[in-house]
Amino acid sequence: MEKIDLKRQLRALFNPPKHDFVDVVVPTMSFVKVDGSGDPNSAAEYRQAVEWIYGVSYAMKFAAKNRLGRDYVVPPLEALWWSDDPGTFARREKDRWQWTVMILVPDFVTGTMFEDAVAKTLTKRNDRPPSLRFEPLSEGRSLQTLHIGSYDDEGQTLKRLHEEVMPGMGVTFDGPHHEIYLSDPRRTEPSKLKTILRQPVRAI
Repeated sequence: MEKIDLKRQLRALFNPPKHDFVDVVVPTMSFVKVDGSGDPNSAAEYRQAVEWIYGVSYAMKFAAKNRLGRDYVVPPLEALWWSDDPGTFARREKDRWQWTVMILVPDFVTGTMFEDAVAKTLTKRNDRPPSLRFEPLSEGRSLQTLHIGSYDDEGQTLKRLHEEVMPGMGVTFDGPHHEIYLSDPRRTEPSKLKTILRQPVRAI
């Protein structure tokens, strides 16, 4: 059975250059999502959210394999980040951040399979986040780059995006800051972490 890898199928979205921001058009895609707020390093609800979306995502993967005969690699963790003041990202004021953690889902996985995966996960834990859901995300035109290094070192790159790159291109914010975590922080040195930084934009 062929194992589908969405990172390969969507190579333009998962393989941006280092340092430079590229202009991409992101299609509408479906995700398992959970919302929350606060510092991801210390907020218990962030850890709970990540555990739930992984549990549900793997249950959906096995359901697709058993019911549909279609296997796939569970894509990497992603997160949307926003604040009333976008400058909090450059300043790394994490306690002021709002977030949605999420994992991409192939288009052949159905809402029924999601509900079944939630029910299966509930047999193992009873703390379902109220905002857990399966829904599409439409971002459209976006700027993105590959950041290598600690998450806390993203500030200067985001400052350059906000103060130089976007004004220079005549665009402004059109959605939350988006990060895609290509590395497992439990197994990767902070200096070698690979993270895609994406910002949906629109013409001014």
